[in-house]
Amino acid sequence: MKIHTGEKPFCCVDCGHSFRTKSNILSHMRIHASEESFSRGTCGKNFTRKSNLTHLNCHMMIHTGEKPFSCDTCEKSFASKPRLTLHMRIHTGEKPFSCGSCGRSFQCKAHLIRHMMVHTGEKPFSCVSCGKSFRAKSELLPHMRIHTGEKPFWCVVCGKSFALRPTLTIHMRTHTGEKPFSCVTCGKGFARRFSLIYHMRTHTGEKPFCCVNCGRCFGFKSSLTRHIMTHRSEKPFSCVTCRKQFTRKLYLLLHMKTHTGEKCFACGTCGKSFQFKSQFNSHMRSHTREKPFSCVTCGKGFASRRNLTPHLRTHTGEKTHTGEKPFSCVTCGKSFTRRSSLTIHMRTHTGEKPFLCVTCGKCFAYKNSLTHHMRTHTGEKPFWCVNCGMCFISKCTLISHMRTHTGEKPFLCVTCGKCFAYKNSLTHHMRTHSGEKRFSVGFVEKDSKVKLI
Repeated sequence: MKIHTGEKPFCCVDCGHSFRTKSNILSHMRIHASEESFSRGTCGKNFTRKSNLTHLNCHMMIHTGEKPFSCDTCEKSFASKPRLTLHMRIHTGEKPFSCGSCGRSFQCKAHLIRHMMVHTGEKPFSCVSCGKSFRAKSELLPHMRIHTGEKPFWCVVCGKSFALRPTLTIHMRTHTGEKPFSCVTCGKGFARRFSLIYHMRTHTGEKPFCCVNCGRCFGFKSSLTRHIMTHRSEKPFSCVTCRKQFTRKLYLLLHMKTHTGEKCFACGTCGKSFQFKSQFNSHMRSHTREKPFSCVTCGKGFASRRNLTPHLRTHTGEKTHTGEKPFSCVTCGKSFTRRSSLTIHMRTHTGEKPFLCVTCGKCFAYKNSLTHHMRTHTGEKPFWCVNCGMCFISKCTLISHMRTHTGEKPFLCVTCGKCFAYKNSLTHHMRTHSGEKRFSVGFVEKDSKVKLI
């Protein structure tokens, strides 16, 4: 019962340390009494009881590396029989230690004792720097490294250091490619256990994290945290260039590339570069012809999810747009279906140009304008004519060029019915009907000579 109550009635008069049982305090008192100790000359560690000679012999195996106890199932070796016994429970699934409060079972007694602190709220190990408390000493020691900056575990391949050994173990898998955690449904492998747990929710549809405000549920805690910010209108990450705010640091980092024009992902086949990995992955499918997104109704494949989504509506009959335009401009009253469209529109009133060319310093109101402009510096012409091979900076220029091959004339004069291949040709033609003269020419007469001014 003392485990549940947390009672420790036996107190050391020398140091004040408390214990639950009399045998524990008697063992502790030998530290102060300096009773006969048993030690070996390798590391100088002492053992205070004769019964601990067995512990001494086991301890010596740390120095000799001897591991005489082997598992018959996986052939893993151990220095002591109790450790082998504990290991065997991994294979047998045996959990002999049960919690009397919630019924949960554990493989070893130490895990049960730590678990009991969840019910009692006991956290006996405190950080001297910040006062944070922990249930186990093993949790306190890694925490202390936050204050000391100590990173004792380092990778022999790349030299990167870590504060925790498990973090190093996971990091090593980036070098070895090991993925020990596999999905039993689709067979996909993962380097970390929690990655597998997250992945399994894509099969089960489990969404354990629910918003207390609107009831919406999420598969991941991080998704819920981001969602909560939409209720608070909290956007803690701001762009220093255009002051745009974001709910996640990742979104801010991606946004910054629109100002710098940085393109980190280059195609090894054609040399084209991209700002985002998602764009790069989509582009690579143009070379591999891979179409991983399939329609479950008709089986048609698509290279990207955004192409699959409109196709699915052809089966469901769902309308893409309801006609609703909830976002209105306070200046001119124009309405938009999306907030992002309104944000872009507002630049026509404010004159804001947040997209900067890092080469010449010219600013643009729209991202696609910057992208188009950058090609004047790089000389890139990604749009080419399949008929004559001529290349162009923009897609609209290619479309106009294609009319020289197809003979298409989509611009119609409503007055006389004459058609034109280009809009500027139609605009020029319309002046013949309106009598408009774009450029005025004036004449003056001086000394009987006509002069053009």
